[in-house]
Amino acid sequence: MLPPEIQRIILLIGLAATSYLLILAWNEDMQADRSSVSYSEAPLVTNEQTNAIDTTAIRPSVVDQSTSDSDIPDVSLLSNEEIPTLIDQNRYNENVEQTPESRLVVVTTPKLKVWVDLLGGDIVRVQLPKYPVALDRQDTPFLLLEQNQNQTYIAQSGLIGPNGVDKNGQRPRYSSSVRALTIDNQDDLVLTTQADGIKVEKVFSFTADKYLLSVSYRLTNTSDSAFTAGMFTQIKRDRKKVLTDESFSLAPDPYLGGALTTIEEPYQKLEFDDLDDDAFQAENNGGWVAFLQHYFLSAWVAPEEQQIRYYARPTSDNKYLFGFTGPAKVIQPGDIGVWSADFYAGPKDQIELEEISEHLNLTVDYGFLWWIAIPLFKALTFFHDLVGNWGVAIILLTLAVKVALGWVSAKGYRSMANMRRVAPAMKKLQERYANDREKLSKEMMALYKKEGANPLGGCLPMLAPMPIFLALYWVLLESVELRQAPFMFWIEDLSAMDPYFILPLLMGASTYLMQSLNPQVGDPMQVKIMKLMPIMFTVLFLFFPAGLVLYWLVNNLLSIAQQTYIYRKVENERA
Repeated sequence: MLPPEIQRIILLIGLAATSYLLILAWNEDMQADRSSVSYSEAPLVTNEQTNAIDTTAIRPSVVDQSTSDSDIPDVSLLSNEEIPTLIDQNRYNENVEQTPESRLVVVTTPKLKVWVDLLGGDIVRVQLPKYPVALDRQDTPFLLLEQNQNQTYIAQSGLIGPNGVDKNGQRPRYSSSVRALTIDNQDDLVLTTQADGIKVEKVFSFTADKYLLSVSYRLTNTSDSAFTAGMFTQIKRDRKKVLTDESFSLAPDPYLGGALTTIEEPYQKLEFDDLDDDAFQAENNGGWVAFLQHYFLSAWVAPEEQQIRYYARPTSDNKYLFGFTGPAKVIQPGDIGVWSADFYAGPKDQIELEEISEHLNLTVDYGFLWWIAIPLFKALTFFHDLVGNWGVAIILLTLAVKVALGWVSAKGYRSMANMRRVAPAMKKLQERYANDREKLSKEMMALYKKEGANPLGGCLPMLAPMPIFLALYWVLLESVELRQAPFMFWIEDLSAMDPYFILPLLMGASTYLMQSLNPQVGDPMQVKIMKLMPIMFTVLFLFFPAGLVLYWLVNNLLSIAQQTYIYRKVENERA
């Protein structure tokens, strides 16, 4: 018969092993559910009204949002105050039956695969070949925009106004000389529609090495009357979460919703719940409107010199519109008119976004600690450029942060060393004045002052790196550069949790070792609670990104080394 102590240890080991296996099994089930997402090769285009556009005004005072059943912005949103009388729009909408397949044109570049619907010329699907949907599905590109039974996320644009080709819920039917276009350098996809002396070309200009494309309208007026219209652009999206989001379970959900830039606010969120209460309008010179999700975004970028009217609102079918309109232009007979805007669909690459439009890089949202997170990201990128591995870069960043905060930690560890040294005397005081709390407090303070010990000084080593920790947390959560970034051995994605929970367990062990070096002061209950801290930290860190756990583990190991060195130094000084 084994002694009770041995039986207890065996029972605890068995319980820990069982818990570990259960967590592994749960994690595998979560991954299996995520990998079941379907990625078909064509968007669903069901009928003639799939891309119907609203002719109702955006302004809440003009339109009842509960009854609005279409999408297109109203003429009142165009910049011109006076607009000529309306003319017949039906000439642009021939009732010719088409199958869904015949309405799709596919454009492929090294960075984008885009599906354009000839009904309205909308972008109804976008894949990102450079970004696999998952590590075990390298041949499946990440799907950003999509239109099917389960999801609506498309980019719409058109011409509105007295003579606009998009009106009354109807879209122009475009024709194209190609059904598939592969671009290795630069090229245009040109869609055409015409009637009664008006020819409209909708031109998509692609560059092979960019996620940004230009969408422009070239209108040739050979009729005997003026043509007046303005361009609108918008993103139509439901509020469903991204099924393939790699964010971990206990983390706050990355922001999912609209955003834009204005004169008052360089980065303003347009949240679903706020739009349910009240539609949004604003004006700006140039700028952008975007829809954000974890790691990726889509955005319409306006010409810098134009006065733009932005809007966002819900539709009656539980979708949301985020867009803008430009000024109306009058094209006289015999003249040619051009309207244009840029469209971005791709990763939240801070450098590229900053080059596209002012403040667009702010869509990489680091939260309230952005002023720490941005330098951290730049330092992390610098180290990555040196070593070529994001995991090693995190280790070097941790070392740099530790050196920068070394003086703060040193003061705390010196105070803790003095606390360890006076611990025997402290215990005697506690025994002597066990029934006199006031006298015990006075004697303790006198002892601290005499020996140069500070019970609060030991908090500095833990509190000092916390803002860095929180800022790095958002860097790892938001920076697409670390998505699916490998480290070594079993860590294949630093932005996801450790699949075998080895790093969190090592982190927990290092936390326990650090705690064992600290002086055990305070009442017995407080000491017991502190002993539970390594367990609580380990459970919490099980679900954190591996890169974040790596940072904290390395920080712990460096702290242990520094703590041990200072303890010995203090002991030698007092010897």
